[in-house]
Amino acid sequence: MEIDLLVVGGGPAGLSAAITAAELDHSVIIVDENPRLGGQLIKQTHKFFGSESNYCGIRGIDIAEILEDKVNKLGITKYLESTVIGIYEDGVAIASEEDLRVVHPKKIIIATGARENMLSFVNNDLPGVYGAGAVQTLVNVYGVLPGKRALMVGSGNIGLIVSYQLMQAGVEVVAILEALDHVGGYEVHAAKVRRLGIPILLRHTIKAAIGNDKVEAAVITKLDEHWQPIPGSERELKVDFICLAVGLSPSYELAAQAGAKIVYIPELGGWLPWHKPNLETSVPGLYVAGDAAGVEEAVSALLEGKIAAADASNSIKENKYAQKLIETTQKELQEFRAGKFGKKIVEGKRKLYASLHI
Repeated sequence: MEIDLLVVGGGPAGLSAAITAAELDHSVIIVDENPRLGGQLIKQTHKFFGSESNYCGIRGIDIAEILEDKVNKLGITKYLESTVIGIYEDGVAIASEEDLRVVHPKKIIIATGARENMLSFVNNDLPGVYGAGAVQTLVNVYGVLPGKRALMVGSGNIGLIVSYQLMQAGVEVVAILEALDHVGGYEVHAAKVRRLGIPILLRHTIKAAIGNDKVEAAVITKLDEHWQPIPGSERELKVDFICLAVGLSPSYELAAQAGAKIVYIPELGGWLPWHKPNLETSVPGLYVAGDAAGVEEAVSALLEGKIAAADASNSIKENKYAQKLIETTQKELQEFRAGKFGKKIVEGKRKLYASLHI
């Protein structure tokens, strides 16, 4: 099957890319391993920040429905519960339980998101130790509580938001630990959890999980200015699950398999595909967008998906509207990153572009 654009990943970046390309009159296939589109959006019950054009004031779960409805109305082909297992010179292989098919896209956008980071501590493999994304999936998607008393490790936006959502669901969050000397996420989220009485313990980390067949408690400790545990500061908290919100790393493996140059940029989450400002990688016609291009906010993913799709469209057939769309969206993305929390991303992108003298 020959198509103009293949989008790998049905989260905010992938949905935005697919919709943009279809609106520019291209044939599009979107592939996602899940039974429905939306990616991280289907877990997010909080309202978005940003501009009205980027769904400010709308909950992530509702944004997912809006975008999925657009995909359906535009007639975009969807391969759900499917996986792109390889990108080759003679086609892209897509596998599902039913079959294995090969498509021949003119351009490809990889929007595979990011994977959760884990943390080393004693008994970190006990049942009851979760990543924050897994907890969001259990609670917000399937309505399953992982326990009654939680310890959250990490005070970035994910840690703060998931803590708030757990309390809303009836779970007691006994504490939020943060290794830094300041809260990592937005103050508006920190204020919400503080109002609920959840203590945020700065310069603290987890030392061990306690339990036989499952988590029954956690040992926490204070850290000194050199990030080392302070002897004698340990204490035990009675919890039945531990939630880790200690960052994300771009899912770069598919881009690497396709031959894209991979670089290490800590400000963007670690190893990721090198790409230009238009999101094209070192492999011509292969783009990345969203967390696969550097871990950021969902709004950034929506904008990057639009930029990548518009550039792919323009390279298939020159289009003044696509060129204008790239310019206006890049300006909007620059404005979104202009705040306090965008400084790290801006520095990371600067290092990225400089790494191959672009």
